Amino acid sequence: MQNVLTPLTRSAKRPSISISFWGCIVPLLAVVLMESVVRLDIVPARLLPAPTDILLTLKELAERDLLQHIGASTVRVLAGFAIGASLAIAVGALVGLHRRAEALLDPSFQALRAIPGLAWVPLLLLWMGIDELPKVTMIAIGAFFPVYLAVHAGIRDVDRKLVEVGEMYGLSGVELVRRIFLPAALPSLFTGLRTGLSLAWMFLVAAELIAATRGLGYLLTDGRETSRPDIVIAAIILLALLGKISDSGLKLLEQRSLAWRDSFGARE
Repeated sequence: MQNVLTPLTRSAKRPSISISFWGCIVPLLAVVLMESVVRLDIVPARLLPAPTDILLTLKELAERDLLQHIGASTVRVLAGFAIGASLAIAVGALVGLHRRAEALLDPSFQALRAIPGLAWVPLLLLWMGIDELPKVTMIAIGAFFPVYLAVHAGIRDVDRKLVEVGEMYGLSGVELVRRIFLPAALPSLFTGLRTGLSLAWMFLVAAELIAATRGLGYLLTDGRETSRPDIVIAAIILLALLGKISDSGLKLLEQRSLAWRDSFGARE
């Protein structure tokens, strides 16, 4: 059995080159199609710029202040995600471990989760002004709820037999949480973290509507106000790339943190 499982486990840990190749086909086809329909005058360039024109726009922005926009947005997302995810892990663990805390807090969080992101903008402006604090708070709100739900569900789904085994070995309180609950809930936690990070990038655009003078959300607004669809699409592409890069980093951390599951399966 070990000889059969070990190769399967090892191959699962190394994505094949063919998978990466197939993943590039749709974006490449989209680029070719966009270039074709614009160059053949099927779609006006004022509505859909050609990819080559978007590249020229990115070059133009890079020669000016593109790095400052990317840096401002990245710092906001990382700060908001760190704050929102940290609070979500703490509150989710509390609610998942204690029935009374769940009965007290969970209904309110479920109601707050249904509020659209843009609905927070006027309230945050009234409370916090137009500096960085409301922007980071907005992103933290977006990151909080998926991580909270994942931690809550992950702890609730922990096999009670594992808890009983831990108690048999004298574990209780913090040690029981650290040695049993958190390792067992890690897969759910990472799912929530990846979802929360993607929502942090989505909430960034709403956050940078709050009187931002730098950032990719600001570029989106600037492109709309100046009737520059090339700037709008360039900003969207950058948001997609940054979101993908950050998600890949978190996915790599997930694979390393959960490597013990693969080794356990290989031993079996």
